[in-house]
Amino acid sequence: MPRKALRDTRRIMATIAANIQQVRARIGAACAAAQRPVQSVTLLVVSKTFGAGAVREAVAAGETCFGENYVQEAVDKIGALADLRDRIEWHLIGPLQSNKTRIVAERFDWVHSVDRLKTAQRLSEHRPAHLPPLQMCLQVNISGEASKSGVAPQQLPALARAVASLPRLRLRGLMAIPEPAEALEAQRMPHAALRRLMQRLQADGLLLDTLSMGMTADLEAAILEGATIVRVGTAIFGSRAAVSG
Repeated sequence: MPRKALRDTRRIMATIAANIQQVRARIGAACAAAQRPVQSVTLLVVSKTFGAGAVREAVAAGETCFGENYVQEAVDKIGALADLRDRIEWHLIGPLQSNKTRIVAERFDWVHSVDRLKTAQRLSEHRPAHLPPLQMCLQVNISGEASKSGVAPQQLPALARAVASLPRLRLRGLMAIPEPAEALEAQRMPHAALRRLMQRLQADGLLLDTLSMGMTADLEAAILEGATIVRVGTAIFGSRAAVSG
């Protein structure tokens, strides 16, 4: 490898590792403020639009959970990192088209973005019997934005009961992408609403344990309201370019 390329690679490695340390420090401080053990929050490294090399460096820095938005990009990345498959837990966090349910059921460990029973049924049908159940969150449109995917809160209980009954899946909890807000208290409000929705489902007998909420800008607010998975990409890898897939 030419010296300049080697220097660039080392710089990228050091930057990713340092950024992960900073994000983990933020998670630790937020957990302390919420009087929660730091182990109660999983860092999901959002690697969409970044290559397999960036994921490999994050794995070298100790990370194991990675989130992808675009199915084909993710499948290519999973293939390129086949040697690390037993060390990586792959999460789909972006919209899922019905014609891609088979490949997602075969390749991923988690899906966070289910908001229709038909999608869950197809994932259940396509999940190979030799694999563990596909871990699943239901995406809730917690802010009521017309541009956002997600089931409406009033329709959530019926969907959750139906999905929880499907074979080859395990319904773990809820996911949301709230409308952005600047102030901490404003950020906390939709996260608190999602937490209350899960508590109602738990009271109805559903065995849920996961709140996938909070990103680079609002992970502190999410942790204060009970997030168990925070999805962070920009603070680790930097800004991204738009990609379709």
